[in-house]
Formats: sequence, structure tokens, C-alpha cells
Amino acid sequence: MKFLLIMHNNPRIWDALTEEERNEVMSGHGPFMETIKKSGELIGTTALADPSQSAVVRVRGGVPAVTDGPYLEAKEYLGGYYLVECDSRERALELAALIPDAGIEGLGVEVRPVLFSGTADD
Repeated sequence: MKFLLIMHNNPRIWDALTEEERNEVMSGHGPFMETIKKSGELIGTTALADPSQSAVVRVRGGVPAVTDGPYLEAKEYLGGYYLVECDSRERALELAALIPDAGIEGLGVEVRPVLFSGTADD
């Protein structure tokens, strides 16, 4: 079964952490990635830039309109994810608990089953 382990970021919570705490979270992803590489459960991972660097494209009447900034004004945003393949939901929950972000008060890791995935080779 494939699962997306989604890391949401809340700038208010992140900014309240000490520099040491932020570094601990960031450096903790290395050992986590090694764990899921060795187990063969990692399919892929992506870290996203701050939403202030995004753009939204909407097509109205056949004309594209581009606006800078995030799709929605929200206190939380998608920071990145791990796509894993494991035997069960329970294992996906175990893996999510190993992600350093899950240990920060006010943050968490969303675990969502994947219904379909494709590649450029499909």
C-alpha cells in the first residue's frame, strides 16, 4: 500500500522554536530517510519552497490569469512529503511518528492512503 506522509508547516509555530530546535528538526530528516531507504519503503520525497514564492493560475473564459502567492491564505501550508510503500496503515503511522516534525507541539504529519499514482513512464 502507498501512503503520503504530509508535513504541514505553521510559520507561527516554526518561528517560536529556537534555532537549535529548528536545526534538530531539519537534521533529523537525514536519519529518517536512511531508515526508509534501507527498509525499501521510500518511493520519493519532496520539500517545497515557502508559499510566498508560489503562483496560482486560473483560467476564466479561456484566458489564463496568474496571481502571485499561495492559493489560500492559511496559517498552515504544505511543506513537503514522503511517498512510501509499506505493508499496512499501522506501519505508515509508525513511519510518520519517526518524522521529526511530528514531535513539535502544534505540528503533525498527516498520513493519507494513495488511491492512484503514475509516472512519466506509464
